[in-house]
Formats: sequence, structure tokens, C-alpha cells
Amino acid sequence: MSNSSPTPPSRLAPHQLWRGAHATAQSDAFGGALLLGATLFALVLANSGGVDAYTSLRDTTFGPEFLHLNLSVGAWAADGLLAIFFFVVGLELKEEFVAGKLRNPREAALPIAAAFGGVALPALIFAAIALSSDSEGAMRGWAIPTATDIAFAVAVLAVVGRFLPPALRVFLLTLAIVDDFIAITIIAIVYTEGLQLQWLLLAVVPLALFALATQRGIISWWLLVPLGVLTWGLVHASGIHATVAGVLLGFTVPVIATQRARVQTSTDSDGAPVHDGVAAYLADQWGVFTTLVAVPVFAFFSAGVAVGGLDGLRTAMQDPITIGIIAGLFLGKPIGITLTTFLLSRLPAFQLDDDLRWPDIIGMGFVAGVGFTVSLLVGELAYGAASVADEHVKIGVLLGSLISALVGGGFLAMRSRAARRAGAQAA
Repeated sequence: MSNSSPTPPSRLAPHQLWRGAHATAQSDAFGGALLLGATLFALVLANSGGVDAYTSLRDTTFGPEFLHLNLSVGAWAADGLLAIFFFVVGLELKEEFVAGKLRNPREAALPIAAAFGGVALPALIFAAIALSSDSEGAMRGWAIPTATDIAFAVAVLAVVGRFLPPALRVFLLTLAIVDDFIAITIIAIVYTEGLQLQWLLLAVVPLALFALATQRGIISWWLLVPLGVLTWGLVHASGIHATVAGVLLGFTVPVIATQRARVQTSTDSDGAPVHDGVAAYLADQWGVFTTLVAVPVFAFFSAGVAVGGLDGLRTAMQDPITIGIIAGLFLGKPIGITLTTFLLSRLPAFQLDDDLRWPDIIGMGFVAGVGFTVSLLVGELAYGAASVADEHVKIGVLLGSLISALVGGGFLAMRSRAARRAGAQAA
């Protein structure tokens, strides 16, 4: 009988600690928990005696004025850190289109169509509520409830859906990825004002050099990071939201591991090198930073809304912006996704996975109503940061996402328990 016991953390080699931390950071549940913690911390500070310190830190400005980069800490989080998040999204999108779930049009058609349905109906619901009111400028926020937060939504599914079919996670991931692509396109087209074409044209130069380097398999941070930062700065100066630069950079990276563009990531049992594509390697490396730093810091500086007690909450709930966001996320998302999936699955060209049931799709539709990161960003772009409308946007996004997560999570938890009982009986 062996008396061996797990090696205490203090005795683990540095590379073992790194692999453990890396694996933890890639966990869906951990990423969602970290994001939730940052959000709750911001809400506590904004509604307590720490509000002055919180707002002072968020509004502190720094950066070179002559480059139009003298931004507040909150703006740096929204424009800078989220650009890294969208860089990883761009890498993952390209991977899916080239070698992943979106490569086969027949398999990808239904979740892609569901994503469009889950964008269109929330936008229509928000627009209908905004138009029926006399609130001036409310329509500018029509795109706020269209986005699904990948980190939160997948974390909810990871926590409650242990015994649900794996195809449901694939459906949700595909839907959320396409959803983000639509949101990026909306930001680039709708929320860009005063385009400075000369800066945009200049951005092509470092972008092309970045593409050339990655196509040749060069992954040196001292080259890629300056080129990426320069591309980001020029896109920011052009008037297009700087997060778009992250997506463009991600799209330039090669996915397939070729003789020229590949990265050795490990060795096999015989000691032979194992290579991966540059996109997968960069997504793996920068995805950890996104999970641990970029998204939580953005959430911390964006979610800190001073509710103002019951009176403040009552005032916000009388604003058509708040009502439109909650209705769009909680009703528009599940109805749009489920209805689109149901109607198109009747057609021969669209096929729902045999392991999925309609209650699974309905529950997932509610979970997809967790719109956080991109929804808050669109709200700031639509109404301006620190405005009354933006404060109501935050309340609407938080409440709509919370209700969607609770209802969708509860629904899928019941489905998961039923699947576990069925599995136990079959065994």
C-alpha cells in the first residue's frame, strides 16, 4: 500500500505551478466567478463610503495628449484592455471559421442563424419601447441588449449543466462567438463618429507588418506587442472604437500550423516536437491575461453604478432605456434564439443535434440573455460614460443579466438533474 500524498504547493516546481494556474484560468467557472467578483466589488464601493475613492480612481487621466490618449483609467480599461479581449475573440473566431465548429456550414448554420435571431429581437423590443416613449435620444441604445457575454454565459452552463449534452455547450459557444462578431460590426459601423481616414490608412502599415510576422511564425513579444499597440493607437485616433483593432489583429494570425507558421508547444512520448498554429498559441497565452486581468478590470470600472437606494432604483425602472434593456435581454434573447431555431430546424438545410431537446434550447436561450461586457461598452458608446442614461444602462444590464442567469441557470439545473437521474436508471 502506498503512503504517497499530494505534493504540497510550496514544493512544486515553478513550471508546475504555472501549468496549474494556467489550467485554472482557462476554467469557464473560474472566469465567470472572477468577473462576478469584480462586478460585486464595484457595486459595493459605488454604494458605500468608498464611492469617492472609486470614482476618483476611475476618472484619473493619464497618457500623451498629443496622441489623443490622455484618457481616464475607466476609458483605458474600455478602450485598451477590452481591445486585448477582442484580440482573443478575433483569434477564436478565425479558428472556428477555418478549423472549428463554423467550418462546416451545415453544422454551423443553425447556431449562427439563432445568433442573428437573438440579436434582432432584443433590438426590436428595445426600439419599440424607446419609440413609444418621449425620451429624447433613447433609440441610440438599441444595440445594448443584443450581446451575449461569453464568459458569464458559459460559466453559468459549466456550473449547472454538468450532465447536459456536450452539444449544448457547442451550440452556446458558436452562438456567442457569432453574437460577438455581430456586436463588433455594430460598434464599427453605428458607433463611429468623425472618421479620420488618414489615421485609419496609417494603421494598415503596422497591421500588415503584424500579419507578416505571424504568417512567418514569429511570436516574439518585443515585436508583436509594439506593432499591436501602434495599430490600436492609430485606429483609436481614426475615430473607430479601438476594440475593433483587436479583432483586426486577431484575424491576421494564421490558424493552420504550416512549416513556416507554427509554434512548438510540447513534445510527445518519444520526445518529438509537437507544433500548434500561431492563432491557437496566442489565444492560449493572451486568453489567460484576458480572464485574469482585462475583463475583470473592465467590469470593475464599468459596473460601479450608484443605485441610490430604492428611490434611485425606482427612478431607473421608470426610464424606457432600463426597461428596454431588461426586456431585450430577458425576453428578446430566449424568444429570438428559440423561435429562430425552431422555425429553421423544420427546413432540410438546418439540423438540430440529436442529443439536444427543446427544453435545453429554451434554458440556453435564457442564459444567452446574460449580456454584460459588450452591453456595458455599447451603453457607454451610445450615451457617454458617467451620464444619467449610462447609469440606467448599467442598472438595466445588471438586472437583465441577473434575472436571465437565475432563470436560465435554474431551468438548466433542473434539466441536468433529470439527465443525471435518467443516466443512473439506465446504468
